[in-house]
Amino acid sequence: MAREFQQVGVVGLGTMGAGIAEVFARNGLSVVAVEADERAVERGRGHLENSAGRALARGKLTQPEHDALLAQVTYATDLNALADVDLVVEAVPEHLELKRAIFTQLDKICKPDAILATNTSSLSVTEIAVATGRPGKVVGMHFFNPAPVMKLVEVIRSVVTEQDVVDDVEAFAQKLGKVDVTIGDRAGFIANALLFGYLNHAASMYESRYASREDIDAAMKLGCGLPMGPLALLDLIGLDTAYEILDTMYKQGRDRLHAPTPIFKQMITAGLLGRKSGRGFYSYDAAGSPNVVADAQTPSPDAVPAGAREVTKVGIVGSGTMATGIIEVFAKAGYQVTFVARSEDKCASVLKSVTRSLEKAVQRGKLAEADRDATLSRITATSRLDDLAPMQLVVEAVVEDLTVKQALFSNLDEICAPGTVLATTTSSLPVIECAMATSRPSDVIGMHFFNPAAIMKLVEVVSTVATAPDVEATVLGVSNKLGKHAVRCGDRAGFIVNALLFPYLNDAIKMLEAHYATADDIDSAMKVGCGYPMGPFELLDVVGNDVSLAIERELYLEFREPGFAPAPLLEQLVTAGRLGRKTGKGFRDYS
Repeated sequence: MAREFQQVGVVGLGTMGAGIAEVFARNGLSVVAVEADERAVERGRGHLENSAGRALARGKLTQPEHDALLAQVTYATDLNALADVDLVVEAVPEHLELKRAIFTQLDKICKPDAILATNTSSLSVTEIAVATGRPGKVVGMHFFNPAPVMKLVEVIRSVVTEQDVVDDVEAFAQKLGKVDVTIGDRAGFIANALLFGYLNHAASMYESRYASREDIDAAMKLGCGLPMGPLALLDLIGLDTAYEILDTMYKQGRDRLHAPTPIFKQMITAGLLGRKSGRGFYSYDAAGSPNVVADAQTPSPDAVPAGAREVTKVGIVGSGTMATGIIEVFAKAGYQVTFVARSEDKCASVLKSVTRSLEKAVQRGKLAEADRDATLSRITATSRLDDLAPMQLVVEAVVEDLTVKQALFSNLDEICAPGTVLATTTSSLPVIECAMATSRPSDVIGMHFFNPAAIMKLVEVVSTVATAPDVEATVLGVSNKLGKHAVRCGDRAGFIVNALLFPYLNDAIKMLEAHYATADDIDSAMKVGCGYPMGPFELLDVVGNDVSLAIERELYLEFREPGFAPAPLLEQLVTAGRLGRKTGKGFRDYS
């Protein structure tokens, strides 16, 4: 039977420590909160009172509950106040020697059976534990910020943590209303090990001027449904904190993907720490404020692409799900659309799919019947590529096979009039390879829609070294008329979204492969701890493991980064035909 904790302690009352104290107090526990001095105590008390006050104002706490919560907490500046607690959670800054010194003192002060927990997000629990005479009673209890809101707690066991300690802390986390995942003592644990590799890569992408900060963040929010873009998230976390976590993980694991990109050190040295200093990747109206203000890098919201070519007639090549969605999007936006499918049957099938989609929109009140009819009247089906001759923009959405695409672009080059913009919606292949299959590479560009195209707002506009400026301007203008959010980037494997997403997915597979955590725990950690709409294994099974493998191979081939090499487990699943939901078996089995 799990042990009951009545009195608990918290050491450190920064944002995280005060949040943990609030979680304990909300659950009726008697809390002893300790800080270094009276000034720090008052600051910590202010954190907790402000948080409880906001909950009261929002109706999440009644006045009696609010008052009872605050009454549950007593404050001290001496660790000796923790002599009688059943469990103490340390939440001081991420410095190993500081934590070890505190644990050495706690070992002497606390009851012999008291559990000592660290809230470290990246340091070795084992190294902290051996600073005590009771390493078996030491455990990691990693809350996520803000602790009163975030549901995840990572429970970290070292090689010497006693099993009953792990069992008691797991039961305690559940009693607090948290989702707990239990894992071994490895740098970054689950969430940070996966999250910070991705954040580091995003910072590197910005540093290389591959894409703007706004486009990187918009791409990941709109393309992946993430609650925040990576650079805005780094500003929230603090660039100094992010650097420390990455540096710690790199020193433990020697994974180059965790080696902090140089821009971190430069910005930290310049005092650009993120929200807390008022400037980081973005500028804020005051230190500690979440309100972004315009600065020298902020694009003008009214900027209209200069030199755009006129587009009223659009051709689409393809009959799959993506092509069908793109046809609907263009026709709804008022363009005359001619699409090419391989046969009359395929043409009929596409028209049926578009009609069904529009009819659903009518039934849900999202589209008027007259607009449905007008949209359908703007669509012409054909099985002849030659019918694309009068088009001003042609979008290719055929199979992700470079040979097929190159042959198609060679044909379009011969068929289409001079000045026609030729676009590919490839998600991973080099756009320049398609462009050089034509005699007009300056007219070729990437226009990567996301699936389902009728719903997803993002379009990656991919210019090659040969793309003419007015061609980019044309596609940006068209994307805007379609109601899409266009982000600009260069012709590099994965563009923005896939280049950031798939190394993260690959890291998750390697974590599973190493038996560090289960697929369920990894998915839970990223959904509950980081607010991702899907866990990595859910997402892989939706995307398709064969598609994921193809993209990862392209990324590895382009960047030659050892960490991008596809995980062997992914290769094996594809070989075994476990491709995900479409085959009924992937990382999980589906009925």
